[in-house]
Amino acid sequence: MPGYQVKLDRVAVAGVDDLIIRSLLDRLQYSDPAGEARDLGISEAAWPMFGLMWPSAQHLAAKLARRPVDPAERILELGCGLALASLVGHRRGADVTASDCHPLAAAFLAENLRLNGLSALPYRHGPWSATMPAEASPLDVQGRFDLILGSDLLYERDDAGALAGFIGLHAQAAAQVWICDPNRGNRVAFSRRMAALGFGLFDQPIVVPARLGEGAYRGRMLVYERTRAQRA
Repeated sequence: MPGYQVKLDRVAVAGVDDLIIRSLLDRLQYSDPAGEARDLGISEAAWPMFGLMWPSAQHLAAKLARRPVDPAERILELGCGLALASLVGHRRGADVTASDCHPLAAAFLAENLRLNGLSALPYRHGPWSATMPAEASPLDVQGRFDLILGSDLLYERDDAGALAGFIGLHAQAAAQVWICDPNRGNRVAFSRRMAALGFGLFDQPIVVPARLGEGAYRGRMLVYERTRAQRA
């Protein structure tokens, strides 16, 4: 037994067919017998968060589902968790790389690809946190991308600007960055750092009223864009 419980859900994403997603049963799950998560700075309370389906992830996946597929465009999902956006993009034929820092994220991604009859999808370790080792690994995110996206990434203060710095390292000279954020206070400081990297911001509120079986959602789709002229 893996030491944690899982469940299977049919997850709806507007604009595409439903996906079967294997996730943790609830946020009470925890199993780190070898201390891998602990060594990466992931606390017991934070351990299950990667394996839950969050509303922000569904909004992010729906936005990617509406984006025309460009075979020449490279896409990177940061802090992918269950990688819903990556799965949606991959199924539509986009060139997507999923990344996370949780030691189980790759295994959950592989199983969700299998459950949905999808081919292998590139996965990389994405260590942007200040607690991560400074030395680069061959398994880490490599290269630059045209679109970098993520959901619920601004959940803690980032006084060192590690997330924006990581994005700056891996964004093309002309690039977009999408962050779906449930109105967390850290977005203001993050946006300042993105502006310093030459990214303009389009801030789109998302307000979804409560429906049967689902709670209300209030958040923002933060779209940062940098052109080559802005970079220069």
